Amino acid sequence: MFRLLPTCIGRHISKSLPSLQAHCSLFSDAISSRQFTSDGFDNWNKDIDFNFLFSSCTKVHLAKCLHAILLVSGKGQNIFLSARLVNIYAYLGDVSFAQRTFDQIPKKDVYTWNSMVSAYVRSGRFHDAINCFYLFLLTSGVRPDSYSFPSVLKACGNLVDGKKMHCWVLKLGFEWDVFVAASLVHMYSRFGFLSAARKLFNNMPVRDMGSWNAMISGFCQNGNAAEALEVLDEMRLEGVKMDPVTVSSLLAVCSQSDDSLSGMLIHLYVIKHGLECDLFVSNALINMYAKFGSLGNAQRVFDQMEVRDVVSWNSIIAAYEQNDNPIIALGLFNKMQLIEIQPDLLTAVSLASIVAQLSDCQSGRSVHGFIVRRGWLMEDVVIGNAIVDMYAKLGAIDSARTVFEGLPVKDAISWNSLITGYAQNGLASEAIEVYRMMEEHKEIIPNQGTWVSILPAYSHVGALQQGMRIHGRVIKNSLYLDVFVGTCLVDMYGKCGRLDDALSLFYHIPRMSSVPWNAVISCLGIHGHGEKALKIFNEMLVEGVKPDHVTFVSLLSACSHSGLVDEGQWCFRMMQEEYGIKPSLKHYGCMVDLLGRAGRLEMAYNFIKNMPIQPDASVWGALLGACRIHGNYELSTFASDRLFEVEPENVGYYVLLSNIYANVGKWEDLDKVRSLARNRGLRKTPGWSSIEVNNKVDVFYTGNQTHPKCEEIYNELKVLTTKMKSLGYIPDLSFVLQDVEDDEKEHILTSHSERLAIAFGIISTPLKSTIRIFKNLRVCGDCHNATKFISRITEREIIVRDSNRFHHFKDGICSCGDYW
Repeated sequence: MFRLLPTCIGRHISKSLPSLQAHCSLFSDAISSRQFTSDGFDNWNKDIDFNFLFSSCTKVHLAKCLHAILLVSGKGQNIFLSARLVNIYAYLGDVSFAQRTFDQIPKKDVYTWNSMVSAYVRSGRFHDAINCFYLFLLTSGVRPDSYSFPSVLKACGNLVDGKKMHCWVLKLGFEWDVFVAASLVHMYSRFGFLSAARKLFNNMPVRDMGSWNAMISGFCQNGNAAEALEVLDEMRLEGVKMDPVTVSSLLAVCSQSDDSLSGMLIHLYVIKHGLECDLFVSNALINMYAKFGSLGNAQRVFDQMEVRDVVSWNSIIAAYEQNDNPIIALGLFNKMQLIEIQPDLLTAVSLASIVAQLSDCQSGRSVHGFIVRRGWLMEDVVIGNAIVDMYAKLGAIDSARTVFEGLPVKDAISWNSLITGYAQNGLASEAIEVYRMMEEHKEIIPNQGTWVSILPAYSHVGALQQGMRIHGRVIKNSLYLDVFVGTCLVDMYGKCGRLDDALSLFYHIPRMSSVPWNAVISCLGIHGHGEKALKIFNEMLVEGVKPDHVTFVSLLSACSHSGLVDEGQWCFRMMQEEYGIKPSLKHYGCMVDLLGRAGRLEMAYNFIKNMPIQPDASVWGALLGACRIHGNYELSTFASDRLFEVEPENVGYYVLLSNIYANVGKWEDLDKVRSLARNRGLRKTPGWSSIEVNNKVDVFYTGNQTHPKCEEIYNELKVLTTKMKSLGYIPDLSFVLQDVEDDEKEHILTSHSERLAIAFGIISTPLKSTIRIFKNLRVCGDCHNATKFISRITEREIIVRDSNRFHHFKDGICSCGDYW
């Protein structure tokens, strides 16, 4: 690299050379191999290969060594070399040194200014880039050139800044420069201002490949597949061939618009024109086929790749992970490690999802530790959100909350992940509380994911008024036509007892997929409208929407709640014969429930015996529930034995068996079941009922004595009980499982949580207005009977949603027809 060092400068750099040699092996070998003589300073300068030195700077400390050499060789004031040094520092991520180098250049030319603006943009300091550009314009006395604007247009953080830059482009006469015009097209597309982008593109006198790609990618980024393909047709008519960038943009929009045909045609073009060897194109093909669920094609593309980078591995791992195939995804990750491809942040995001799908808590902690050791939690909010989501799906909601609290930056997705985690783990009240905390952070703007997260929580607790407030916000944000938000609103209204509103909204949202149909069928089912559910199902088929496995779970459940045994069996056959859907344990559980509720216990038992897969707790639980309804003591004992084998930790089944023994007076057997539960450390889930009054949800537990209106509530119940008895009400003491005196049993019945909630509703709402109650467990038979009397006495409609279904009480009659 160096010829000779003249003696005249040897004194000045004698202290620097050892340092350079110690820190820069790249330079030290060359330096140490030279003899320093007095051949002259100019000759030494001429012999330094600066191009080679610049290209060899792969780390910041090497760049600093080069910087030192420039200074001691007298080249520190060279504008061209200093500008290159600015670029090197920026490329290596040290913008502070880039800025200091830039500030030390006395007379800056346009190349120097462009380099500094580009340095800010490359490092993500967009505000600094804008300020630097304005300083360039207003104080330097140097005129920008066509290379000045592409960088600064990338830095524009909003449309206003972009339009100001466009004005400068017009003022300085660069509007038809092909690079500047393409950058303007890209800028307007970024902000969704596609009409301006298209107008600029149409008016360009000359278009290069970058211009076409800017317009196509602009439409692709905004989900406008048809317009992107239209520009592609124009491009082909002008004889311009697609390059890898064009292909990658179009493949992404094909997957967004679910246009598999166009995607496969582009793949044919790729093969025909030899683009399949391009790494970028192959990765885009894997991503596209993954979105279509075509894992075979994705795997073939991956297998045929001659060169694979970490993006390729991430793409194929994510393909299997996102299509619910975590075992193969994990195997691919292991292969990636064997060939020593270093995982990056996106690999870790997929890995977190994989262990969540596998319900592997230990591996989840390992993934968390792996991420913490690399400091990624502090680098990017995306990985923090993935870990919060992973712990929530593993049921470790406390760990999810701890990670969430420790995130240095929280975005809307962070909050959405925690809200969803609480809601999916049955902690609706906690989910609502987190949403309230989110609202206090004004800088966080709720999005589609927020509404999809919080609405199920409101549905769970029956917070109709709060759910309606969200509906109002969704309408203002024009998100009510989003299929997922709309479906959550349908579900919320249906589960809050407003079935008419749910049906009305259903017909105003997109119904191209099975998702909204499944929601409305489920709502009709839990309200006991099985025939209406079947009618909606027929409408679904007429509109050409293909039912999925969730559709049939909802249908079978609807038939079960309405006693439609023949129709349910028809649905079960249709699912397999016409749609090729293999029944899951949920479908088998619904069928057992359907037969058992209808009293066909022997048929239900034979159905279980003939199942091709091992019955789980949901199947045996459905049979045990049917035994309780129909008082079959012998079969209940058999079913409970099977239940305790497959799911011994579920306290609900012990309670159900206790109820059966209590109903038939088997007190000794009841005591044995309770002792068994106690010995296993199980405690009965406390029953509670909630009611929403004046935008506040009040929760009542059995025997509650702490409510501010406790005295008024019990006085109202005393009056109601007297009136009920005068109309023929006789308390059914068999629903009290304690072996106590009859007076005490009657008092226990009167203080059940649903009656306390109803009494509170009566004293807190206008006369004859509807009362809506939500109970976490099944309504007891005596409370069901009592509520019929209360609806008649108070002339109110009382809507009760328990763990199984809705009961609409009006004029002394329940909508379930006592079939529940």
